[in-house]
Amino acid sequence: MQNVKLRDVRIIMMAVNFIAVLFVSVFIAATTDWICYRYEARDFLDTLHALPVQPRMNVVIVLVLYLFLTGVFIAQEKFRENQTGKIYISLVLEFVISTVIVVVINFNYNGLFFLVFTGAIYYAKGDRGKYLVICLALISFLLTDSKLLSINYNLYSINDYFSFYDATIQQYLVGAYNLLISLNIILFIIYCILMIQQQRGTIDEVNMLYEEIRKTNEDLENANSQLKEYAKITERMGETRERNRLAREIHDTLGHTLTGISVGIDACIATVEMAPAETKAHLERISDVARNGLLDIRRSVNELKPDALERLSLESAITKMITDMKSITDMQIFFDCRIRQLKFDEDEESAIYRVIQESLTNAMRHGKASRVRIVMERQEDMVVLTINDNGIGCSEIKKGFGTQHIMERIGMLNGTVEFRSDNGFSVIARIPIRWGEGYD
Repeated sequence: MQNVKLRDVRIIMMAVNFIAVLFVSVFIAATTDWICYRYEARDFLDTLHALPVQPRMNVVIVLVLYLFLTGVFIAQEKFRENQTGKIYISLVLEFVISTVIVVVINFNYNGLFFLVFTGAIYYAKGDRGKYLVICLALISFLLTDSKLLSINYNLYSINDYFSFYDATIQQYLVGAYNLLISLNIILFIIYCILMIQQQRGTIDEVNMLYEEIRKTNEDLENANSQLKEYAKITERMGETRERNRLAREIHDTLGHTLTGISVGIDACIATVEMAPAETKAHLERISDVARNGLLDIRRSVNELKPDALERLSLESAITKMITDMKSITDMQIFFDCRIRQLKFDEDEESAIYRVIQESLTNAMRHGKASRVRIVMERQEDMVVLTINDNGIGCSEIKKGFGTQHIMERIGMLNGTVEFRSDNGFSVIARIPIRWGEGYD
């Protein structure tokens, strides 16, 4: 809106300056013709210091030059956005045309340089070029003052032509001439005021934007602090839930097992003398309960990080696990690692290790397998772990403790698991990995 006001004021200045230069040139040409018509040239010429050479031609030249000046103004409006080079060319042309017009009318009006001044303020982008054009306009305005130049040069003055007429007409002519000059100065002042208001508004907008950015930064810092605190709380809650889960599972398993053993031993004490055979059978059942309870407890404890990963790298830990498994069973286990370096974050390594461990246990215990093949490879940002055995498989895959355990671990890493039983039994786990610099 402010730019529209500035443009409108400049359009009005264009019109006022056109009227002013046309008034000067036409008045001098018309007065010269009138003098010749009345045959009073001799008396009037004696009062002049200089005469226009071709006053009528000056009117034509002024009209043509102002037509070019109007074209420059239209071009400036067209090139105002992102056309810095063309804008400066148009400002130079505006300055040159204005100077020529002022010279043609013999410096009797130099308000055109105010128009050049406003153009430099409105259109120029860079400070250096803008200030150069402004300085040229101001210096030219000062140096083209007719009274100042008449000291050293013989110039014809419009005031001398005013004196040719009687006092009443002369009063109106001088009034119209001074009105045009004053109106141009007033418009120039209005333009400067609007420009100052625009700059002040821009500064206020910048200050408001800065204040909003500052408040946004403060809000972001507060939000960041809250997120960090929330992350800590969430981490502590996760640790607490995990500890409670393990404690509850161990408590329930151990309590159930010890209760059964305790009750069974009491029964054995009561029957040991009267029915030794029955007592022996009862002790065998107690032994089975104890072994099963021990296995349950071990499964719960195994939720913690494997001891092998505490001491060895992931690849070494997997190799040791396979070696240990092969030493106590007749299974053939092949490990095909197609990743150059196995070093991930702790949770990723633990998940990979446990999936392989659980899969080997299931292949031996449930699948009765004699051969297992493990393939680990990278696909984009995933580690794809494929474990296939030649066991008996199963007609229907049931999600028991082992498979559920694998799914939970992979799910915690936003991965996926697929179980197949078409040729033995296969586990295909896809685990998103936060690859480090060593993999880039």
